Amino acid sequence: MLTPSPRSPALGGFKISFITDNVQGAMVLLLLLVATIAVGATTRIDPGRVAESGLTQPSLLGWQLLYILPVAILTNDFFLSSFWLRTFASKTDRDLWVGVSAAAAAILVILTLVGTTGLVAAWAAPADEEFDGSVAFFALLESLPNWVVGLVLVMAVTLSTAAFDSLQSAMVSTASNDLFRNRLGIWWIRGAVVVVIVPVVVLALKAPSVLQIFLISDMLSAAAIPVLVLGLSDRLYAWRGFEVVAGGLGGILSVFIFGTIYYGDARLGGELILLQQGLYQGDWGAFGAFVAAPVGGLLFGAAAFALRLGVLFVVSRVRGTRFDALDRPAEVGDGSGAGDSAESEHVDAPGIAKKDGKFF
Repeated sequence: MLTPSPRSPALGGFKISFITDNVQGAMVLLLLLVATIAVGATTRIDPGRVAESGLTQPSLLGWQLLYILPVAILTNDFFLSSFWLRTFASKTDRDLWVGVSAAAAAILVILTLVGTTGLVAAWAAPADEEFDGSVAFFALLESLPNWVVGLVLVMAVTLSTAAFDSLQSAMVSTASNDLFRNRLGIWWIRGAVVVVIVPVVVLALKAPSVLQIFLISDMLSAAAIPVLVLGLSDRLYAWRGFEVVAGGLGGILSVFIFGTIYYGDARLGGELILLQQGLYQGDWGAFGAFVAAPVGGLLFGAAAFALRLGVLFVVSRVRGTRFDALDRPAEVGDGSGAGDSAESEHVDAPGIAKKDGKFF
């Protein structure tokens, strides 16, 4: 967790983000309760529309999304530094488990209620009215009283604000700790984050679909995160940054290779990396992409691992030195901590690495 030094006091920061998140979370739960009651009291569903819509019937896309969404969301959460920042801010492992469990339960309830609004909107719409599923939630709002619509809009803004302020705090902490190793003033970092936010806002305003932006980040995280989290295991102490980079790039390349073979067109294979066709084409393109990204990343990472060890082995033979690439580091050894090397950077603050990782 980023803690401003006494010499440079600052307003805001991660502690303020914690406080505002609690307030925003309480507002969301309250407004969600009001909106749920309003929808149940004012919306009338035509029973005949339930069978006609076919939304309760199994479909290829539905079964595919049972795999795509967990992979996309889970890897993307690993990709976001705001989640890691909160993990490192936990005082104990028990606090972390309690917090994650409570958040998972709340999110399950919220997403279930919000997700069913699409079904309710489709079943409540007149049979002769053309229904656009992408705006189902807003179509449902049109049938609610104006005061309920206002409360729901406040909830949406609250959710966006909570996510955005956490992202900003995480960007500041990541840049200060990981990039500049806390050697650059906090206000310079915050100013740089503000500058970076400007093109991000412009891109979001000009993007044809917000979902498209999320899908691109999901694809990148699905390719990079599986090969990255292997390095979190003490058993894989020989895993290096070279494998992570090679695996992440290899995962993206695997999506291109799959798309080129599946569609028979290199251009369509390249577009599949960006998921320009979305998730709802009814073919196996998106599903195959989210399989190729993590699997291909792991395979390329394993190949990079073997290549690196092979090169180091040859180099050690040529130079007449001992091959030590598979030696267990002292700080990973027996857990006693007695083997920390002199080059280790001892920092007591949580979330700050005590030793820089090796790339090769």
